[in-house]
Amino acid sequence: MKQRQSKLSRQGGSLTYHLLSLPAVILSGLVVLVPAVQTIYAAFTKWNGISAQKEWVGLRNFRELADDWIFKQAVVNNIKWTLIFVIVPVFIALFASLLMVHFHVGKKSFQTFYLIPYLLAPTTNAIIWLNIIFSPNAGLMGFLQKMGLNVSSPLGNMETALVGVAMVDIWHYWGFLAVIYLAALRQTPVDQLEAVRLEGANMWQTFWYVYLPNIAPTVRLMFVLIVIYSFSTYDYIYLMTSGGPAHATEVLSTYAYTTAFSAFKFGRASAIALVMGAIGSVAAFFYTWFSRKEALE
Repeated sequence: MKQRQSKLSRQGGSLTYHLLSLPAVILSGLVVLVPAVQTIYAAFTKWNGISAQKEWVGLRNFRELADDWIFKQAVVNNIKWTLIFVIVPVFIALFASLLMVHFHVGKKSFQTFYLIPYLLAPTTNAIIWLNIIFSPNAGLMGFLQKMGLNVSSPLGNMETALVGVAMVDIWHYWGFLAVIYLAALRQTPVDQLEAVRLEGANMWQTFWYVYLPNIAPTVRLMFVLIVIYSFSTYDYIYLMTSGGPAHATEVLSTYAYTTAFSAFKFGRASAIALVMGAIGSVAAFFYTWFSRKEALE
């Protein structure tokens, strides 16, 4: 009898918890699930975003994207952007976090200093670089030109525009990565560090054989987040170049925006959004697979 009462009590408590979480589930469904379903449906229609009627066209939007050179350029630019971001800011952040672990003087001040660009709004960062660094009149580029150096803003050159925008985003993002890696490095067991010090290991050996195995889950998680972030990047490219010059910095997000709100082709824009979502899902799948494999081992 007591066991039955205990079982009913547990079931009642579980029902209460589910009821309490129901508002959050409903809100998440309305905010996330409903727009996602609408986007998936719109990707297979011809729709201008204004009229109430949507013409079902099947896979035509995707076939047109396969023949669209701007879409192909956007995919290539996204891949280049991703390769830049999984290499440059990660190495800078790891190096900075290792320095902060070994040298304790002013560590909190450096963490605050590194985070300042990340805390500023993208609009603010873009204005700073456009007017103080890249401006040919009052910026650093203009100052170097007055000194006789043959330099110009990278944003005006099709070959260097993407790297120029990436520099700004790296400046904004690497401090955040450094703080994340520093928090992971602090979780390294002290006995392992003492053991390698007794063995006479240098800084590189300590990182490779002790720090890196311990922070590997964090590194993998940030890798997946960087890939997802890179394929959904929008703000700095739109603020600084709007995809130009001549689509040299066009990425999937900016192309989806212009396709939807300039060309009023919401069906095709939704198809681009599905491609972006599919790429992010692949990255998330590999992270889950690696995590599960590590747990089994």
